[in-house]
Amino acid sequence: MSAVVGARPVRRRRLSTTAIVYLVLVAVVALSAVLVTAAGKSFFTAGNLAAILTLMSILGFVAIGQTLVILAGSLDLSVPYVVSTASIVGAGIMAQGTAGILPGVVAALAVSALIGLANGLIVTRLRVHGFIATLGVGLIISGWLGTSFQGSFGSAPPEFRTIGATLIAGVPLSTIIMLACAGLAALMLHRTRLGHHLYAVGGSAQVARLSGVRTQVPVVVAHVLCSTLAGLAGLLLLARTSVGSPTIGSQGGYDLMSIAAVVLGGTLLSGGVGSVLGTIGGVAIFAVLDNVMSVLEVNPFLKDFIRGAVIVVAVALYAWRSIQRRPPRFRKEAGA
Repeated sequence: MSAVVGARPVRRRRLSTTAIVYLVLVAVVALSAVLVTAAGKSFFTAGNLAAILTLMSILGFVAIGQTLVILAGSLDLSVPYVVSTASIVGAGIMAQGTAGILPGVVAALAVSALIGLANGLIVTRLRVHGFIATLGVGLIISGWLGTSFQGSFGSAPPEFRTIGATLIAGVPLSTIIMLACAGLAALMLHRTRLGHHLYAVGGSAQVARLSGVRTQVPVVVAHVLCSTLAGLAGLLLLARTSVGSPTIGSQGGYDLMSIAAVVLGGTLLSGGVGSVLGTIGGVAIFAVLDNVMSVLEVNPFLKDFIRGAVIVVAVALYAWRSIQRRPPRFRKEAGA
């Protein structure tokens, strides 16, 4: 018998983080169906599935933008106030009737993009960390909203409200728009120079700079896109509620929920690693959990406990997998 000298051991192929996210989503859907059926109700009804997809669309817009910002090594805590601002601006202009729909949409998105531009410039030019910069900008917007508007403001015409109620083959139109934005964002990340620069800057800004990448541009663009997508979420909420609200964004907690969905989807908070596809999986998991807990009338405090437990377990699993990928000598150093 002859032995093969120097043969390398066969390495088993490991599941990607995105694959794990969607396996978890399937498990969550199965468990939710069992729990809802045990309570004497039906999970797979057209109305319930449409409600889940609608929840996905609102959080999905914000989470897609948050993914871009986190991939660039930054963070955006101003998104709930951008959501509220977009709904206020849009409702104020659309109050004049059908003729105000297009100007209202354009103005709301333009204001949102300007807020994102301010965030990006503060982060890149003033060298302020994204956490502090966007928190400060968010508090400024919150103060303006609180002092300038009391209660609801403006109104959306019936033609615009149909966006929040239209179904195409049982799928909400808002969800289709959100998935289209997700597809464009994924295409930008993987097929354009800007997307490659986002990953490079998030992985190591210094290395990217030494490689000839203009590190400020991807960060600013990521913040502008993040705020614009948050503005889209605000317009969607306007279509559903028919009036603008200065608190609708903060009440939804879209800052922390979007970050949680991004992290649950496998994107590293340190930047440089992650995908929009994984984020959509994280958004879907939270939408299913929120839906089933609402159907079962779970205590709101228990809802937060379950969300937090899911996030902690997911991050711990990703950290364990990253250690297991290292060569043995690096594992010992990490353990030490």
